[in-house]
Amino acid sequence: MGIDPGTHVMGYGILQVLDNKPRLMDLGVYSLNRTDDHYMRLAKIYAFVIDLIDKYLPDELAIEAPFYGKNVQSLLKLGRAQGVAMAAAISRDIPIFEYAPLKIKVAITGNGRAAKEQVAYMLQKILHIPVDVMPNQLDATDGLAAALCHFYQSGLDTGDNKYKSWKDFANKNPDKITK
Repeated sequence: MGIDPGTHVMGYGILQVLDNKPRLMDLGVYSLNRTDDHYMRLAKIYAFVIDLIDKYLPDELAIEAPFYGKNVQSLLKLGRAQGVAMAAAISRDIPIFEYAPLKIKVAITGNGRAAKEQVAYMLQKILHIPVDVMPNQLDATDGLAAALCHFYQSGLDTGDNKYKSWKDFANKNPDKITK
């Protein structure tokens, strides 16, 4: 399970791994815009993550680490949302793995400065997600990206297609590279 924490919109993605191949089970967002009280939002995040865990029974939780922009208060609120989601996983004895946004983007697109739209596009191609299933809100694909990043980082992807980098992939697959 992957989560992109947020106090207004939290994205999530659930992967199932069969025969060492990830496949999409679910992705979406949990919107908290109708709740004004910050502490009530945290309670709702906790309850929602518990519901996801109880529904899908994930083995692990991959979560995006807070990214510091210009506003310290936003960072603090985001960290609280992340902490509440982590507390929900801890309460169900689910191991947690935290990834920086840059690491997630590199794992999915090969570019740490990729736009959210590029991440969504690559997820659609990698996981063969039909266009009509792709969500409008990119927080959902950010949550799914955290889950797929963890799949790659955990060493579960040990098949013949394991590459050390995009350069390694290009060197081993010159027929797949177009200019």
